[in-house]
Amino acid sequence: MTTDRRQLHLNLFIHDTGHHEASWRLPESDPAAHIDLAHHQRLARRAEEAKFDSVFLADSPSLWGDPGRRPSGRLEPTLLLAALAGATSRIGLIATASTSYNEPYNLARRFASLDHLSGGRAGWNIVTTAGDAAARNFGLAGQPAHLDRYERAAEFLEVSALLWDSWADDAVVGDKARGVHAVEGLVRPIDHVGRYFRVEGPLNVPRSPQGHPLLVQAGSSESGRSFAARYAEAVFTAQPTLAEGQAFYTDLKRRAAALGRDPDGLKILPGIVPVIGETAAEARELEAELDRLIQPEYAQRQLAVLLGVDPERLALDGQLPADLPEEDEVEGSKSRYTLVVELARRESLTVRQLIARLGGGRGHRTFAGTAVQVADTIEQWFRAGAADGFNIMPAVLPSGLETFADQVVPILQDRGLFRTDYTGRTLREHYGLPRPAAVSRLIPAAPQLI
Repeated sequence: MTTDRRQLHLNLFIHDTGHHEASWRLPESDPAAHIDLAHHQRLARRAEEAKFDSVFLADSPSLWGDPGRRPSGRLEPTLLLAALAGATSRIGLIATASTSYNEPYNLARRFASLDHLSGGRAGWNIVTTAGDAAARNFGLAGQPAHLDRYERAAEFLEVSALLWDSWADDAVVGDKARGVHAVEGLVRPIDHVGRYFRVEGPLNVPRSPQGHPLLVQAGSSESGRSFAARYAEAVFTAQPTLAEGQAFYTDLKRRAAALGRDPDGLKILPGIVPVIGETAAEARELEAELDRLIQPEYAQRQLAVLLGVDPERLALDGQLPADLPEEDEVEGSKSRYTLVVELARRESLTVRQLIARLGGGRGHRTFAGTAVQVADTIEQWFRAGAADGFNIMPAVLPSGLETFADQVVPILQDRGLFRTDYTGRTLREHYGLPRPAAVSRLIPAAPQLI
């Protein structure tokens, strides 16, 4: 057993029947899992039994994909996590919410409420939302420019933090004898006036157990990295190779340090899609079985949307067009665009081969092997400076989680790399992060009871 005190952080990314595009077609899968509360409760409880730091729900304010081809709808994630809070007691609960199609007051209130309901287990995955489909759902002709989305996100987050801090920690005293519920002056307006928002405040929810929810970010473009280095406390990222993982890890930690932050206060968790078998050959066959169930024509259309080209230009047995735009010309998801194009170019993949690679994990690190081999890969990335932990993305749910929890987690625990029990109750404690102090300017120097 290792004596290294640094330990992994593991997050379970719940994605209906699993992260493989064809997982819903397996006999074990429930095509209605994406709207089934009991399914999500079972997964969250199993992850909690395995001592995962958190569970995570992705989201978008538009319909994902083609509902005629695979489960595409999603329940609103903060509402679902509120239900999961009552079914669990320790595991963190992270929801995605867009800064482009929400308002700071509503969203700050929603996450403060989730933090109260869960006893301090809430996290917010901050996204700016690429794509014209979402924009059209909110009365816009098309998506705002990439830079504008990130500038709005920065102000959005700063306003949210002021709202969370508009109640001092000791504002509520509940003095029945004197008839004083809260201290005058410890609940204050924020009076924010900025480029994107005018918000008076205060928030109508007291400061929550964690002070602020854990702040998570998932963009890897230049703007995304700058945003993460300044604000994020955990980063979910797609890095398909060890070298790319190391480069991203080093870059983001360096950026955080340059801003005066402790680099250890920014946890980097690449996604990994493990397919586990009793032997390596069995794992590869399980992966191949899933790949055979992919419908390439549907995936071809999805890839065309990502790349911004006509589907007819993506011949299944040909390579990507040579004249694709550079990343700085893309207004959508820049980092995912670059990841996909570089993967195809680096390995000389045909469109059909690329679809198979993306079908397993949308560009995340996929790995088929035994439990020991999966644990070895996780340890290698962890010790080589490519990860502080992993966003676990089972190819098939619930079986992929069961196998990972039963077979991989004990190996990591035996190696001293992962906890055998929780030592804290809040999500921040799981990630080894401090509770932020309230913004001092909101607190008067000499509050008086009234």
